[in-house]
Order: sequence, then C-alpha cells, then structure tokens
Amino acid sequence: MIVQQKFQKMKKIIFLMMSMLLFQGCSSQIYVSPEALESMVNAKQFTFMAEKANTSNADVINAANSIPTYSASRMMRLDYGYSLILKENSITAALPYFGRVYNANIYNTDKQGINFSSKDFTITQEKNKKGTYLLKINPRDVSHINVLHLEIYKNGKATLSVDAQDRQPISYDGYIMKMKNEETKK
Repeated sequence: MIVQQKFQKMKKIIFLMMSMLLFQGCSSQIYVSPEALESMVNAKQFTFMAEKANTSNADVINAANSIPTYSASRMMRLDYGYSLILKENSITAALPYFGRVYNANIYNTDKQGINFSSKDFTITQEKNKKGTYLLKINPRDVSHINVLHLEIYKNGKATLSVDAQDRQPISYDGYIMKMKNEETKK
C-alpha cells in the first residue's frame, strides 16, 4: 500500500515535469520587443531574415520528396543570411527561389533567385486589430518584381510573399531584426 502511494506520487511528479517541459517548448519565441518592433517598422529600417521558403509548385515538392532520405520540408529550410533589407531609401533582397520560372535567363545570376536592389519604391503600411503590421512594397525600378507583401507579427515573426512577373509566387517565413550595421555600432 505504501509503495503504491509513493509510486502514484512519483507518477504525478514526473507527469508535471514533463508537461512543464512540453509547455515551455510550445511557447512562442519573441524575436524582438514590441517597442523595438514598432520603432523599426515605423522608421522602415529593419532586416527580414528568411528561415523557410514556401513554394506553390507541386513539382518542386514532389522532386524533393523523391530523393531518398530527404524531404521537401528539409529542402525548404534556409541557411542564415537570406534576407530582405529595408532602409529609408533602399531595399535589397537576397532570397533563393524554388518554383517555375517562365523566362529563364541562365546567364544572368541576379535573376535566378529573388535578388534585386531598389531605390524607387512605395510602401503602404497598416496595423490590424491584433497588432500585426501589413506592409505592401512596390519597387518601381525592378522590372520583374510586381509587389512584396510583408506581414509582421507582434513577436517579431514575419511572412514575406513575393509576386513576380516571370515566375510563380513564393513566400518565406522568418523574423524581423535590427539592421546589421546598427548592431555593430553598439
């Protein structure tokens, strides 16, 4: 009887510890404080770091899934460094592309991914009731990019959707951070 009561108590303790670890792992990660996020978005000076590409092309996903010991979800995870840098007077994008390209230019490496720089662009910004920022960026001096939609959540996570003239749409999941040159000044 005493052994059974001790076993029941031990079971409860283990269950509580496991549930605490589970809930800690499920909590949302905050990439940037809400105050810093608001100031960066209002100043329109930040870096979007892409962590994952989301393609709409089933052929790319099927091809990746056909490789033994590999999966499309693994292929779409991106290394550190793919980004969209938004400054007061310029935008610079360096993002990979997975999908169908309608006008392939194999000799111009700038057009193989989502790689461009723009100094002539418009940004419309709104904030919804949940505190999510919605930015619509229209680069005027980049012929192959129609519009970029950037959705920034309160914790600093973000989703970037790219609509281009010469390829299928693609989106990226990532996070917002201060620009690299601002971090080195501190």
